[in-house]
Amino acid sequence: MELRARDRVPALTGLLSIVSLALVFGAVGGVIPQSVLPRAPDSLLSAIPHANAAISATAIGTILAGVTFARRKQFTRHRYAMTASLVLFATFLVLYLYRLTLVGTTAFPGPEGVYTTVYLPVLAIHILLAVVCIPLLYYVALLALTRPLSEVFGTKHKRVGRIAATLWLVSFTLGIVVYLLLYVVY
Repeated sequence: MELRARDRVPALTGLLSIVSLALVFGAVGGVIPQSVLPRAPDSLLSAIPHANAAISATAIGTILAGVTFARRKQFTRHRYAMTASLVLFATFLVLYLYRLTLVGTTAFPGPEGVYTTVYLPVLAIHILLAVVCIPLLYYVALLALTRPLSEVFGTKHKRVGRIAATLWLVSFTLGIVVYLLLYVVY
């Protein structure tokens, strides 16, 4: 019996989600040893949050473009825009996990009142949406990438994709707010 990715989208989504979330929580929890990664110069490590903010802003643009292309039924452009969004997200995630593993989390430098009433709620929602987005993104991407365009219309790609794109946009936007609070405002 031939096993094909197109016939195993839910299983592959689950597997990829578990691996991705394990890497994220492993980096956050300090489980991934620093010794497994080459150490970049401190100047590069300190530039990563700024680069990730730019990547996030660019991803917001490519996601919005992808949604617009889908609404206009320009599906080839939609695919390119959403593929670019996934590449940007993967780049963001690799840079984020690399820095997190080597440097750890960044302490909030602002006042306690802003920390508890603004920063923590924004950060919590950003993290929750990012975690929820991972399986949704894998699912819609695998549906689209394992089928010719004519067959994608018969899947849940459109319905799940709308939810995924919305949550992804909010997550990226809140990530930029977190960046601004950590590195610009305070």
